[in-house]
Amino acid sequence: MSPISHGGKTNTDQTISEKTGRLPPGVPNPVDVHVGSRVRLRRTLLGLSQERLGAAVGLTFQQIQKYERGANRIGASRLFQFSEILEVPVSFFFEEMPEEIKTRQGAFKVGMQDQVQEPFERDPMVKRETLELVRNYYRITDPRVRRNVFELAKSLAKSMSGEFDDEDLA
Repeated sequence: MSPISHGGKTNTDQTISEKTGRLPPGVPNPVDVHVGSRVRLRRTLLGLSQERLGAAVGLTFQQIQKYERGANRIGASRLFQFSEILEVPVSFFFEEMPEEIKTRQGAFKVGMQDQVQEPFERDPMVKRETLELVRNYYRITDPRVRRNVFELAKSLAKSMSGEFDDEDLA
């Protein structure tokens, strides 16, 4: 009896893929997607365009886009280049990786799930506004002025949400 075929793939092929954790061609590996998102985060924090980052490593902005989406896997030497240009250790690109994609089987399961389209930039930490605020905050060279801006932002946030500490009432 021959295995049942679904679009050129057999049930046997899918079982082998599940065991090895290999994703089918065209399905981005969730680890590559995560690493790419960290490249984008750091690039944006530094105020670099995709064009400028691409020029620094000899690539087009379209190639940078593919890396950032996880459509293309970033090789070790390229990742090392990115770490130098973006001024972070290589480990930065793997920080905050979801637990479920840290194993081959977990990455396979996540990669094979139908990806629900969620609202773009749902996380406030990846919004351009947040990244620009952080970047400009760190451009303030005087530590006292920077601390005052920090305290002002905290105070405004507390007053808008109605939160007050006992010391705020004194």
